[in-house]
Amino acid sequence: MGYALGDPPFTYTEVGATKGTLPAGYHGFRLRRRIGSGRALFERAGTDILAYRMQKGTGIFQDADTPTAEPGARLTVRLGAGPIGITAPCRVVYILDEPDRRGFAYGTLPGHPEIGEELFAVEYDPTDDSVYGLVTAFSRPGAWYVRLGGPVVRALQHLIAGKYIDALSRPV
Repeated sequence: MGYALGDPPFTYTEVGATKGTLPAGYHGFRLRRRIGSGRALFERAGTDILAYRMQKGTGIFQDADTPTAEPGARLTVRLGAGPIGITAPCRVVYILDEPDRRGFAYGTLPGHPEIGEELFAVEYDPTDDSVYGLVTAFSRPGAWYVRLGGPVVRALQHLIAGKYIDALSRPV
């Protein structure tokens, strides 16, 4: 699947920036935490990430138009609780498929309460056999209520990033 004519554009111009230096004008963060060791864990976690397990493991996954992440795939997450939830549309920007890094990034689409991009990945360190979960993101408010939430919204983003990585640590 790819980006098709008529698909809504991303809500930001710095598409793919989670691969390198995060752009100015956004709240950026990176959380990297060890989840265990071994090439087998790295392989399993990489497969899980591409199957949206980080989003499913936090309970925010709503749906996707592909069973695994691929460039151009659209997915929605649901933020909030019960009837006070917000559906947030995203599209996969790129896939990481390197010998020691696996994952994908998605970017926000119109209707998402924020503007930006988020990378979900796993990294293998062959020097000590460690495996790390990684979330890298940049965002700014896209809706009035996110602007109003200010530091609370940023704290929630960091909390959810930790839960994404926790989802990789739990058995399937």
